Amino acid sequence: MDGYRDPILDSINEGVFTVDLDWRITSFNRAAEKITGIGQAEAIGQRCSEVFRANICESACALKQTLSTGKPVVNKTVYVIDAAGQRIPIKISAAGLHDREGTLIGGVETFQDLRQVEQLQKELRDKHSFADIVGKSAAISQLFDLLPQIADSESTVLIEGASGTGKELFARAIHGLSPRRKKRLVAVNCAALPDTLLESELFGYRAGAFTGAHRDHPGRFALAEGGTLFLDEIGDISPAMQVRLLRVLQERSYEPLGSVEPVRADVRVIAATNQNLSELVRAGSFREDLFYRIHVIHIDIPPLRDRREDIPLLVEHFLESFNRRHDREVAGLSPEAYALLMEHDYPGNVREIQNILEHAFVLCRGDTIQVEHLPPYLRPATGSGPPDIALSLNLQEAERKLIATALHKHQGKRAAAAAELGINPSTLYRKLQKLGMSIPEKDGRSLKITK
Repeated sequence: MDGYRDPILDSINEGVFTVDLDWRITSFNRAAEKITGIGQAEAIGQRCSEVFRANICESACALKQTLSTGKPVVNKTVYVIDAAGQRIPIKISAAGLHDREGTLIGGVETFQDLRQVEQLQKELRDKHSFADIVGKSAAISQLFDLLPQIADSESTVLIEGASGTGKELFARAIHGLSPRRKKRLVAVNCAALPDTLLESELFGYRAGAFTGAHRDHPGRFALAEGGTLFLDEIGDISPAMQVRLLRVLQERSYEPLGSVEPVRADVRVIAATNQNLSELVRAGSFREDLFYRIHVIHIDIPPLRDRREDIPLLVEHFLESFNRRHDREVAGLSPEAYALLMEHDYPGNVREIQNILEHAFVLCRGDTIQVEHLPPYLRPATGSGPPDIALSLNLQEAERKLIATALHKHQGKRAAAAAELGINPSTLYRKLQKLGMSIPEKDGRSLKITK
């Protein structure tokens, strides 16, 4: 078999090799070459222990175990040494290899490179962060420890937490650590769509299913095939949709609108809600059988007020992000501003602290955010200052509103408004032009904001 390339084995992303009854390698696919750094020609004919030099080769060889017991070994994590002498974590499965007459002629082993997963796990442990999830509190650290185990399973997950706690970020972290990470994570906000539209969005429809359906339309289940479907705000779906979703989770199939043929669904479901589903079940507004279907693995994300030790990490994380995005160098907050952030209860949770810092970032012209740069509702009452500005505004909208408020307060006088904003009058003039705002008269007789 030396030099022969099996196109089927070479098309597999996992490493695959076979051995004869003398433990000599008889086939070795391209993925095995890539992971180990050892070519097929060099591997074939050698004993597998000489090629892999795994930590279990001498004492607990998976192939020896499966050939002696007749039972396959599935998803066992071990380490091998590659051609460069590096230690590589892999997950292996092994089984016996039989000819057409059923005679045992050797064994086959598949293995998956876990270096990327191990690196992500290291980030979770050492950096207190993954993607945009940041925290070092006991509650968040415990979730970080559980995420790899949750990701490795196929079970449905229910994430509960108040608005702004980052439920979708946890869903993306689970997907990113899972064996499904090479396929899509598809998200849908169940509360944002009416029932009829939600049904077609989830399950799709066939051409002619209704007026205007001129062609087949794949639903979110189809788009997430082989991957993960994230159902946000699942507590808001109607009783009729609850029945439809329960059937999909039970039977792992669904029927697009206008079709009578079921479609198999290879999709992992992660659901999330900012409501207490147990209470909704007791109140009779959420089906108990659906609740237990999605409540296989439960993640409860605590509000920010219960994990204040995460606030400094979040401040550092968001300021670094804003600095990078806008090519600025805001170093941090003054002690007084920091104290106000630490005392606040954050009903909007992580999303709120992000918006607070973005608001302050707009106003800060130096390298340190001061108390006066924070939104008015956080500052000590002084009886003055511009009215509160909605924190959900983006930077440009926030800047427009802040400038308009300052100009209105000073009757259109640009110098006075610029002084309150902490910028030069010439800078204010350029911002007015850039934002499409008309230049007010010096005496403030007209102030027109162009949207």
